[in-house]
Amino acid sequence: MSVLETNLSELLNKPKATLAALRGSRRILLRRRDDEDLVLTTAARAEQDQEVMGATSRLFVEMMRTPQGRTLVLDVLPATFPWVRYLPAHDVREFSVELVDALSAAVEMDNTAAVAQLITEWRHTAEVHADPELYAALTTDSGEDFGPVPEPGTAA
Repeated sequence: MSVLETNLSELLNKPKATLAALRGSRRILLRRRDDEDLVLTTAARAEQDQEVMGATSRLFVEMMRTPQGRTLVLDVLPATFPWVRYLPAHDVREFSVELVDALSAAVEMDNTAAVAQLITEWRHTAEVHADPELYAALTTDSGEDFGPVPEPGTAA
């Protein structure tokens, strides 16, 4: 996939030339100095990307409905997400089920944020399992009571 990178100011100063670059690229990555970068693409390409994501997700969901598909998914997860090797077997199965559910919902909602969040959360879980000292620190009961936990957003 070809991506052209340029500054937002280039689009603002030379809109025709910058947009003409879309003919040779799938996307233009617009770098912004003081904010998150933007991606510019054509509506047709965005629709194609959404169609591919939807088809892939539906295929994956349907595969998980069969025992052979579940086995295949569990076999390929370590190649797709190498960090699952650090998860216990029951967590790998749980991750695969949650991933399928999230993908299915993402297609319906046309929003992949929950899928990205799920993958991030499971990757962090694998990081804990990969580090014996961290795992011990997080799973060992110190026997101490550190008092009540304040509500999120309140000062301690």
